[in-house]
Amino acid sequence: MKTTIKKHLKVHIRRGDRVKILAGRHRNEQGTVLKVFPKVYRAIVDGMNIVARHVKPSASNPKGTIQRQPSPIHISNLMLIDPASGEATRVGRKHNEVGKLQRYAKKTGNFIKNV
Repeated sequence: MKTTIKKHLKVHIRRGDRVKILAGRHRNEQGTVLKVFPKVYRAIVDGMNIVARHVKPSASNPKGTIQRQPSPIHISNLMLIDPASGEATRVGRKHNEVGKLQRYAKKTGNFIKNV
């Protein structure tokens, strides 16, 4: 019997971060992260990857509607924008002066403040 190990990858993007989209229809565009789903390694970015959702008629809405809402994007297609320099950068983790593990921009070496 083969056993599978579920490994959760570390998510380097948090809610409120500015990100650059690396792939897909919205490539090279920037947006703010609204919500992160760490178990499925996806995030919702404001105004990006909009899909149409058909809502069935109900008592409160007898005609039914088509809602436009953002769909999650895989986190591998997102890159954090350094708040200090405004450029896209990779993210690392290291201890700050207090000894707390904190995110930092690998391009500049500056710590990224938690929003």
